[in-house]
Amino acid sequence: MEHLPFAATTPISVGRVGLRARDANRVADFYKGVLGLDEMRRSGNVIALGAGGREVLEIEGSASLKEDDPRSAGLFHTAFLLPRRVDLARWTQHAIDDRIEIDGASDHAVSEAIYLTDPEGNGVEIYADRPRDAWRFVGDTVHMGTDALNFQDLMSEPGSGEPWTGAPEGTVIGHVHLRVGDVKAAEAWWNDQQGLDTMLNYGGQAVFLSSGGYHHHIGANSWQSRGAGPRERDRTGLGFVELLSKEASAQSVSSDPWGNEVRVLPAQGA
Repeated sequence: MEHLPFAATTPISVGRVGLRARDANRVADFYKGVLGLDEMRRSGNVIALGAGGREVLEIEGSASLKEDDPRSAGLFHTAFLLPRRVDLARWTQHAIDDRIEIDGASDHAVSEAIYLTDPEGNGVEIYADRPRDAWRFVGDTVHMGTDALNFQDLMSEPGSGEPWTGAPEGTVIGHVHLRVGDVKAAEAWWNDQQGLDTMLNYGGQAVFLSSGGYHHHIGANSWQSRGAGPRERDRTGLGFVELLSKEASAQSVSSDPWGNEVRVLPAQGA
């Protein structure tokens, strides 16, 4: 795959996210219909989806799973990064035409994002980055805001009138945002165990971490989950986060302090 976004070219990046679902077919149909992901493989109760030949999402189904608890540790949202701003504009028109329900939209200074929720309550972000030379830093801290998205300006992007034909080549998972019980403990774990750098800390309520100067590959917050203990494995929601590392020579699996599974794979071509 050529022309990957900056987020996917750093020493460590997000490869895939795994979800557990009571109805894997229904959840997969959402990501295929709403985001335009392609079904890339299916085996037993597992469905894998991707774009441009790159697998980004694995959904494992089991009707015996209990519903996710938003107050527990787990997934806040999976963020699908589109390669260009015009792709976000085309997706927005697709959402308007198909009356896709959204939860919100924000201008984060480093990016523009639209939020929604899948059929089993998993948060979804669809976003496009602004050029990296337009990001503002104070020392090593990146400036990110939460302003209203200017839809009029977005929809005036040249080429936005062309139809959405599905997630374009170069679509990746730019970042994963997690619910955790303690933000300081999460920051220390991602710093020490995975080698990510802290890019922004929101007063102990949220932290954003990355590799190679990206604004964030991992977010962690305790807005609803403060004090949460280990995650119950028999619930829907997050199955795993997969990282691709240019420095790893072998696969490894670990868990954060709340039992969220993190897989590290050697990046191809590293």
